[in-house]
Amino acid sequence: MDLNFSPEELAFQQEVRQFLAQHLSDEIVEDTARNSSVFVEKDLALRWQAILVEKGWAVPQWPTEHGGTDWSPAQKYLFSRECYLAGAPMLIPLGLLMLAPVIMAFGSEQQKAEHLPKILSGEHYWCQGYSEPGAGSDLASLKLKAQADGDEYIVNGSKIWTTHAHHADHIFCLVRTDNSGKPQSGISFLLIEMDTPGISVEPIITMAGDHEVNQVFFDNVRVPQGNRIGEENKGWSYAKYLLEFERGGGFAGPLVQHELVRLRKLYETTKTQVTDFDARGEIERKINRLEIDLKALEITELRILSAVSGGGNPGPESSILKLNTTRLEQAINELSVDILGYSGVAMDSIENGNPYRADFTSSVVPRYLNNRAASIFGGSQEVQRNIIAKMVLGL
Repeated sequence: MDLNFSPEELAFQQEVRQFLAQHLSDEIVEDTARNSSVFVEKDLALRWQAILVEKGWAVPQWPTEHGGTDWSPAQKYLFSRECYLAGAPMLIPLGLLMLAPVIMAFGSEQQKAEHLPKILSGEHYWCQGYSEPGAGSDLASLKLKAQADGDEYIVNGSKIWTTHAHHADHIFCLVRTDNSGKPQSGISFLLIEMDTPGISVEPIITMAGDHEVNQVFFDNVRVPQGNRIGEENKGWSYAKYLLEFERGGGFAGPLVQHELVRLRKLYETTKTQVTDFDARGEIERKINRLEIDLKALEITELRILSAVSGGGNPGPESSILKLNTTRLEQAINELSVDILGYSGVAMDSIENGNPYRADFTSSVVPRYLNNRAASIFGGSQEVQRNIIAKMVLGL
């Protein structure tokens, strides 16, 4: 197992750095730094996506026939790391990295031709309809009903915690099409246009004051059966396939490394401004501990890269990475709040429905509040531990 990058891969790293220096504007970096939500705002993400699409680098994970690259796993990792460290925004993964692989694997040729180019261009902006008021980690208990009526379904019920539903023009939904057997066996996967009559969106304001998530209501919404992905009542298999990409669609190490760089910068700035700040070195020791944990995370990720490059399968490592990434991100958030102290508590004025973050420091507390949800979304910590126990320990 070789964890070192080849000369060709290091040359590619330099190419990425040159591209970012030329095309990643200060304005985009500053807007990204102010973000405190899980996803950046739609307009910001689409600005950066358009730049990457023009270069042909927007979706390295996609096959080349659909607009992806022929990069090796190591090149994908290096690209991700350089983008994070340069301060580039993360592209919204809902369509690009979650729905698109499902369409490629299980969709019809017509669905591929209709949706994939528009996902890539940003013309179609998707949200995810999975969780419901009574179905979160126990997703198979979902109740959003889709009753067949001729060549259509009539959909009734609601979805909740739907990120960016207020921005989206499409939603991919898990719906209940059969109640006769096991809960998992009666679920189908539907693609629905958000302007269909009977759909309404109600905002949910987070503890940080952001409007990022919503509840979506369906009242006798008619959806063509041709909008179903794959077979009826087979949606649970497609949903599990999608969740693999939600948990492991990006690289964890570069994300945490970027957050840790910002934490170190915040620490150094505060230390120069506040007399006797951290005189006993307790905070610095915690930062050093996080840097050691990050190295362990990066080595784990490089081991997975090595296995994938050799034709292997990462297996349960996506769950291990999600657990550790969440733990490290939340520890960084907590330590950032400790450094700011009471000066970081004040919330900014509301602008366009979201608190306006004047700079990075003003987003520290909102980021801390929002990232508490990382323990739940994409599969709760308990669910990830169960996956690891089953697949690694055989329990």
